[in-house]
Amino acid sequence: MNPDALQTLLNAIARGEITPNTALDKLKHLSFEPVADFAKIDHHRHLRTGFPEVIWGPGKTPEQIVQIMTTMAHHSPVVMATRIETAIAEQLEAEIPSLIYYPTARICALKTGELPSQGLGVISVLTAGTADLPVAEEAAITAQLCGFEVQRLWDVGVAGIHRLLSHRELISQADVLIVVAGMEGALPSVVAGMVDCPVIGVPTSVGYGTSFGGVAPLLTMLNSCASGIGVVNIDNGFGAAILAGQILRTGQRLQRKKP
Repeated sequence: MNPDALQTLLNAIARGEITPNTALDKLKHLSFEPVADFAKIDHHRHLRTGFPEVIWGPGKTPEQIVQIMTTMAHHSPVVMATRIETAIAEQLEAEIPSLIYYPTARICALKTGELPSQGLGVISVLTAGTADLPVAEEAAITAQLCGFEVQRLWDVGVAGIHRLLSHRELISQADVLIVVAGMEGALPSVVAGMVDCPVIGVPTSVGYGTSFGGVAPLLTMLNSCASGIGVVNIDNGFGAAILAGQILRTGQRLQRKKP
């Protein structure tokens, strides 16, 4: 944190020139911390967006990830790195013994305190097939680390629609649904026709040649005739979970504003 900027802000509060609430808004954009010569940690992202900065694993060395995680651990109850393969995770665990690795999700997490509950709201994560699990687990683990209650429902794709229909009650309990599908990507459309809550479609790169690495399910979801569907990028389980969390937090904030 820039001490001169902070001192100026505190002086303005003391003189009554700005309110504490206005100062809090300014603090949301004030702080970052350099890590060696390769990273600048945004410590106030949690204040601005509701969740701390997350480390993208690919392209970083294990040594860089360790330095970033240990720096962030002084400021956040949870530090999270995504797309961490098993061999890299083993190197990280040797340096950070308290690290938790979720192999299917390929997420590493360092918990330094109690994860705050986000209050009411259930995020349900569905997959069309078993091959979609890595992306779905990335979404589920991210949502859990954000402090939300998560329900999982795997392998309920449209090729055997009775599997999905047998779980109508579970699906109806969700406040936001994340639906993960590859191949033709039809599952979000079917689910959106059954529920009255937001549906976030996640296309995966699972499929034969004409799925074009996830482009086909992406286009299917974007062209859905069912209403209430939003779509994130191919294989972006993390982004889907963050969006689901923002939806629930917005709903809670609107409830608090009611007279």
